[in-house]
Amino acid sequence: MAEAAVRVAFLGSGALGVPTLEALHRAGRVGVVVSQPDRPAGRGRQLTPTPVSAWALAHGLPLVRTEDANVGEALAAVQACGGPLVVVAFGQKLGPSLLQGRASVNLHPSALPRWRGAAPIQRAMLAGEDTIGVCAIEVADRMDAGPILGQFTTRVGALETAGEVLDRVAIESVPMMERVVEDLLRGAAVAQAQDETRATRAAKLSRSDAWVDFAGAADPVRLRIHGLQPWPGCMARVDGRPLRLLRVGPAAGAGRPGEVLADGAVACGEGAILPMEVQSPGARAMPWAEWLRGQRLGPGRRLESSPESGESA
Repeated sequence: MAEAAVRVAFLGSGALGVPTLEALHRAGRVGVVVSQPDRPAGRGRQLTPTPVSAWALAHGLPLVRTEDANVGEALAAVQACGGPLVVVAFGQKLGPSLLQGRASVNLHPSALPRWRGAAPIQRAMLAGEDTIGVCAIEVADRMDAGPILGQFTTRVGALETAGEVLDRVAIESVPMMERVVEDLLRGAAVAQAQDETRATRAAKLSRSDAWVDFAGAADPVRLRIHGLQPWPGCMARVDGRPLRLLRVGPAAGAGRPGEVLADGAVACGEGAILPMEVQSPGARAMPWAEWLRGQRLGPGRRLESSPESGESA
């Protein structure tokens, strides 16, 4: 077992990293936390710390907020810490000044080498995949290309959105990250190179992605709608009225793609989905059945969605 005095430098910004940071702090392993600077947020555009910064401040951990962790105070703090780097949803490229001669681990929620990039869970779900991989990897010069130190898979629930899967993965990945950190501290970590021939990219989402093709099979349609939550969402139109689809479930039935069936299900190219929660622009989210009653829409009407729907999201 490594000496208790050995500490890691935790580099993170997004909420994905908070459960790992909490676990490592509980074990007495965190020497310093490095995060992105506070950013304007909310209607008042108040400067707001990242989730990782907020947690570090609330628990009295040494914290450096910086635009570039490779220089200045952040670099000095990491070097003074002396232990491995633990990187989770940090959002900055790490250079040789930080990495050279230092063990590291980065959490990435995909089955690497598949879905390297900014939106791995979302892109997997948009591709119709209902199994999500989670990897602990060494930090490398190329994005998400480092050797794999640990991994597991988890299935996407029938009603889970990408945001909910991310929150769950943040918690479920803690035992793996704790184990890898202890292995790094003991010099016992075993890494497996990624197969570069199988690498795919997970590009950032944009508003132009906010649509779904109802001509597809029901399960991929459902996964795409959920993969677009909470952002950019999935937009459709009913009789020309825009509607955001928030959550849908599996259903039986058949009809023209997008057709509202007698029981409220919506037909797909193969099978059907049942909208559960929807939202009109500027209105509150509400159950699909309530929305149908309010709009006085019966069977036979159609939901339509296209890339143009996404552009207007």
